[in-house]
Amino acid sequence: MNALRQAPAAAVAAALEDSAAFGSFFSIGLGGPDDGWHPVEDAYERGVADLIAVTADRHGTRELRIGASIVQLGHAARLWSPVLACTVVHGIVPDLERLHRADDGPALRLPAAPTGWYAPGIPHLTNLLHEVVVVRQLDVLAAGLRVKVAPGLLAGNAASALVEAARTILAARPDLRDPLAGLVDGMLGTGRLAGTGKVVGGDLGFRRRSCCLYYRVPSGVKCEDCSLAG
Repeated sequence: MNALRQAPAAAVAAALEDSAAFGSFFSIGLGGPDDGWHPVEDAYERGVADLIAVTADRHGTRELRIGASIVQLGHAARLWSPVLACTVVHGIVPDLERLHRADDGPALRLPAAPTGWYAPGIPHLTNLLHEVVVVRQLDVLAAGLRVKVAPGLLAGNAASALVEAARTILAARPDLRDPLAGLVDGMLGTGRLAGTGKVVGGDLGFRRRSCCLYYRVPSGVKCEDCSLAG
């Protein structure tokens, strides 16, 4: 990544702040006191066990793998959403290397001046995005899990979160349909995301080849993109 063109911290911060307008999953805090936050790598090393336990309890299930799937899916959404918005709307790929997580929940922040790269001119943009979100974040989270969850399920969650982020942006910015569709199509053929599912329809509908297990919780339902849906 050293050969990439760096974006100024002010430009990255402005892109992240603007992207938060798309919704709560697009929000990454910037700066502020360190109290109440810890490096996300520490949470990965502990297998995000705190969030998994709370999530399983909230959904009334003793199957911790369901809690793990829901937590990983939510975290993937909180990573993909701001990264995709910054990339497509502002032409900036934010660097998430120094990411922190809240002590009491899933919220994220960057504690210092944010860094990132200008997207235009990057020859293999999908590879960079896969590196930033999947390799350096979601793969590390998966490696730390103390609950057995199928790798294909976790990859499907990552793909589902990516497409849902794109759909949210598209709903607010229909003028971005072509770049969003192109980037999603490219991402679904890249690395861990390859073979996870396919886009169906012009509004970036998605049908994944795995299931996040949410239907197994009491009162749970099959998600719209689930492989088990009719």
